[in-house]
Amino acid sequence: MALAARVERPNQKRRTRKDLLTAAARLMKQGRKPTLEEIAEEALVSRATAYRYFTGVEPLLLEAALDLAVPEPDQLFRGKDGEDAVTRLEQVDSALHDMIDANEASIRLMLMQSLQRGLAGQSDRDIPPRQNRRSPLIEAALAPTRGQFRPAALKTLGRALALVIGTEAMVVCKDVLQIDAAEARKVRRFAIRALVDAARKPAPG
Repeated sequence: MALAARVERPNQKRRTRKDLLTAAARLMKQGRKPTLEEIAEEALVSRATAYRYFTGVEPLLLEAALDLAVPEPDQLFRGKDGEDAVTRLEQVDSALHDMIDANEASIRLMLMQSLQRGLAGQSDRDIPPRQNRRSPLIEAALAPTRGQFRPAALKTLGRALALVIGTEAMVVCKDVLQIDAAEARKVRRFAIRALVDAARKPAPG
């Protein structure tokens, strides 16, 4: 029972954080700039709880706007169940690349805020400093072909893909490698295919 509680607690906190982002996005869609108190009320949590997850309303509104810009898995893959894993993962890569390219300043600001929160030291380490948007898209991309992978390999594949798809890949390509968008896309596509091929290999022995 104690072990189950330890497992559920971080998951609940991820859901609470997502609820706050969803509530903020809902209010923003009404053409409003809501306060943190209004967002907390919409999310059915206390004002104190909202402040545990976000230092103020501006970081929350910033991330909620990015949440709105990321497509839902159902929206991205509607009518595309017959495609192979690499093709579907390339669609995830393209969708996130387009979102990041259109919101680069906001993305970098969000990264800065999450890093600052880490430097300051969180009072509760179970509260994630930012939302995981890429993993649900990666999981949806792999879902129709999951039978092609061993369960352990599929789990590792999803995690490895999160390293080469999304915000950090943009930072590496632009700031570290200093390559243009076309070359960056080639590098990411190479990595995606290599990881899928590696995960399909049979277990040793």
